[in-house]
Amino acid sequence: MSVALPVAEAVPAAVAGASRFDHVRALFVQTPASLIGYLIGWSLMLAMYWPLAPRAPMLAWSAVLAALLLLRLAHYLRFRRNPDADDATLHEWRRSWKLLVLLQASMWAVAVWLFWDLGTPYHRTALMLVIFSLGLASVQLLATQQRLYIGFVCLLMLPAIVRIATDMQQPWHWQLAGILVLQFIALLVMGRVQRSALDQVIDLKSRTEQLAAQLRVEMAAAESARRAAEAASRAKTQFFAAASHDLRQPLHAMGLFAEALRQRSHDPEVASLVNSINESVDALEGLFGELLDITRIDTGGVDVNPAPVPMRELFARLRLHFEPMAFEKGLALSFRGAQRVAHADPVLLERILRNLVSNAIRYTDDGGVLVSCRQRGDQLLMQVWDSGIGISEASLPQIFDEFYQVQSQRPLQAHQRKGLGLGLAIVARLAQLMESPISVRSRVGHGTVFSFEVPMGKAVRALDSVSPGLKSPLGLTLQGRTLLVVEDEPAVREGLVVLLKAWGASVLDFETVAALKTWLDSQPEQAPDLLIVDYRLPQATTGLDALALLRGHWPRHQLPAIVITGSTIGGHETEAAEHDFHLLIKPVLPNKLRAMIAFKLGVR
Repeated sequence: MSVALPVAEAVPAAVAGASRFDHVRALFVQTPASLIGYLIGWSLMLAMYWPLAPRAPMLAWSAVLAALLLLRLAHYLRFRRNPDADDATLHEWRRSWKLLVLLQASMWAVAVWLFWDLGTPYHRTALMLVIFSLGLASVQLLATQQRLYIGFVCLLMLPAIVRIATDMQQPWHWQLAGILVLQFIALLVMGRVQRSALDQVIDLKSRTEQLAAQLRVEMAAAESARRAAEAASRAKTQFFAAASHDLRQPLHAMGLFAEALRQRSHDPEVASLVNSINESVDALEGLFGELLDITRIDTGGVDVNPAPVPMRELFARLRLHFEPMAFEKGLALSFRGAQRVAHADPVLLERILRNLVSNAIRYTDDGGVLVSCRQRGDQLLMQVWDSGIGISEASLPQIFDEFYQVQSQRPLQAHQRKGLGLGLAIVARLAQLMESPISVRSRVGHGTVFSFEVPMGKAVRALDSVSPGLKSPLGLTLQGRTLLVVEDEPAVREGLVVLLKAWGASVLDFETVAALKTWLDSQPEQAPDLLIVDYRLPQATTGLDALALLRGHWPRHQLPAIVITGSTIGGHETEAAEHDFHLLIKPVLPNKLRAMIAFKLGVR
């Protein structure tokens, strides 16, 4: 005797089963892309090591790898011939597919043991990049198969780490192995985050299908379903925020250790590898911020609350954030119209200007950036001018589209190419929420100006202006300077100390505010030149507590301070102005940290 399940109970079960085997089908669908990646890696290995490696091991390794590639291709062709195979058949195919994937990972691990001691440092650096690139490419393909992904990454990376660490003939083998360890950890974290994101997407899809079935049965459940969908959207936004914060810590430490390695090595190939790591860390930081912003907007998590906005205060915050970046590139950052008052949402207005100023500085190598506010009737015309590379006439209609990046007539620098192409899309959406459409004018090679209008607000009491002066940057050494660091994350603290010492500084480092207080109780006489503190510290304390303690101990010294945080939400800019410090968001690239240190010590 069979009992029919209600629609509300039967649909989720069916959807869950379908989603599970959708994963399996996706594995086969993505096979061509992964095979092309393996072929590229194989071709690079042959190009590099064919003249160097003994023929027998090279031919044997290539033959096994070719056989595995052909078997993978055969699996894919079998799937193409039977795209509607039942779930049981797909399950059987997946077993052999997993075995082939693990065997391929093993063969790449064998390659490290066969070829590591051949050739120049260039060959070893390229081999490390090939191995890490294969691991990075596997995130998208294998993240849904968590145990398989972990097995693949372990087989790919751990033998390489062991081989490099045990190579006593290389002077920097421990450091290179350490970099691979950090990359291995990053791959595991990225796989976990990717799996969680995919699971949430599938969960949202399941909820949607369940709601559709329930709506056909009873319309009364609509309001309850709407609240559930909104809760899921908020959870998605919170997930991206949490994932961004958690990933920033190891990325921050990775950048610091990589730069410390550069300071200790004069090998140009190692320097090139460090540059690649730093560019990747900086790009990932930008991607986290853009994805978090676009997710908030798409899920309706952004409210518009107009209020009087004194432009003097807003310009002061913008100057506080962007002046060190302009200082580093030798650009003039100017503000006009600080006496005006706008009537707009202060958070959205500041976010729009931040994105536009950031873009302007990124694409300007000579001249400067001007932010202006001028009255036009009962409106204020907000404009961001730059003297950068400009945008072609053909590209202007598309620059506010998601994932669109301008194709310049001249090669772009690495710092100008990074990002997903979401910055101006975010600007356009925020401006649309404020009912203030953005316009743009540009000349290639001469610069660009972005413009939008906001209503004029009522005048408020004027505040003291922030000093705009820039001074010359410090030299490349911090010799004779004493820097005090408060950071609770051991890897980050160690990387920061090593890097600052490599730049010539004397460093005092502490893990907690309590440890700092114990040191101050011993009555040290010499005040440090600069404070670098993490915002979130143990025992319910913050970096502000550390600043107050230190400045209270040396009240006659105007101790400059930098506060570093991994949180992108919290409105720390107001605290920065109130407590006189500059704020940096993790991960902080070493060159950005150096520019900030030079700026802080140079203006004192």
